[in-house]
Amino acid sequence: MKFEDLKLAYGYPLQLQTSSLSGQPERFSCRLIGCLPGRALLLSVPKLSGKLVRFRAGQKIVVRLMIDNGIGVFAGMVEAQTTEPYPILHLSFPESVTFKGIRSATRVTVHEKIEITSVSDLTASPVTGFIADISVNGCRIELFSDVAELGDMLELQAVVDILGLKHSLVLKGIVRSRVDPTENIEEGALVSYGIEFSDLSDDERLIMYAYVFSHMAHQDQIAG
Repeated sequence: MKFEDLKLAYGYPLQLQTSSLSGQPERFSCRLIGCLPGRALLLSVPKLSGKLVRFRAGQKIVVRLMIDNGIGVFAGMVEAQTTEPYPILHLSFPESVTFKGIRSATRVTVHEKIEITSVSDLTASPVTGFIADISVNGCRIELFSDVAELGDMLELQAVVDILGLKHSLVLKGIVRSRVDPTENIEEGALVSYGIEFSDLSDDERLIMYAYVFSHMAHQDQIAG
């Protein structure tokens, strides 16, 4: 597909992959901040340990992004990296984007501490727990308290690390199943719910996609 067909909003999260001197892939998180159709993409410059990453002109980069229920991949070349008036990475405009579909049921295992609030019962106090696994359509959470019924709406909040950057992850979803916990029993989990995501804003969905994608890429790297 053509890059223009994606109709990405400015601020859309991207993942850059380069090769280090040791030959191992390095991955960085950035955002699309501009586009000169047919000429170049303008990206935010990622940071590593609080410092801007330096790229060299002519350096080849693989770019990945979440699109609906799939991953888009394209190759680019660094044309320039500027610092004024803002740090900007100028990348060659992609000739095409390869799309790889992901089954909606594809889940990745995580261990993310979360705070859960019942949207259905505003008198209920927030409780803590974990996300045990997650996909682009839902997740399985394990809690220390039995606080919901099937059909209830819950809000999940956490501060997560996505490729070295901290983001506020907010997920809302409907309780579709209730089972015994399996992953966090030793930490006190008493109940597990299957959650189907619902009513996510565009920003919330983008961060969720980036979070799921980063874990998929990490697990693929381990498997490889």
